[in-house]
Amino acid sequence: MRRKDREKDAAFALDVFCNCEYATLATTNPNGTPYCVPVSIAVLDGAIYFHCALEGHKLDNIKHSSTVCISAVSFSRLVPENYSAEYDSAIATGQCVIVADEAEKAAALRAISEKYAKSHIADFDARMAKWLHLTHVCRIDIEKISGKASRQ
Repeated sequence: MRRKDREKDAAFALDVFCNCEYATLATTNPNGTPYCVPVSIAVLDGAIYFHCALEGHKLDNIKHSSTVCISAVSFSRLVPENYSAEYDSAIATGQCVIVADEAEKAAALRAISEKYAKSHIADFDARMAKWLHLTHVCRIDIEKISGKASRQ
């Protein structure tokens, strides 16, 4: 990291992923070009989880190459008078796997639901019974993580 004064530790970076509104997942197309897509994530037991459809571009890329990069911002504020911004951000790289274990899949979906739909969590079990077989859950096993922040 070029700006060592803005560098934060792994715990800070994981907290950014816990508190972000969404993250951006980067995968590699089979022809070697990059592909980025926003995903709704949750952190569980030190891994990053997201859900997706049973088929699609993102999933095809993960099956082609499981190495991914994910980034997130949990705080952002423009400071126009300084031609700058304040922010808390994180980036992680790792291996992405499609979760096969139903208990892990359910736990990850619960964590995602608690983050994004906490006020409706009472409906979770009924919704999961209906949608579990129509949803993939992917887990990113983090190999490298870093955080960065700027406050003026």
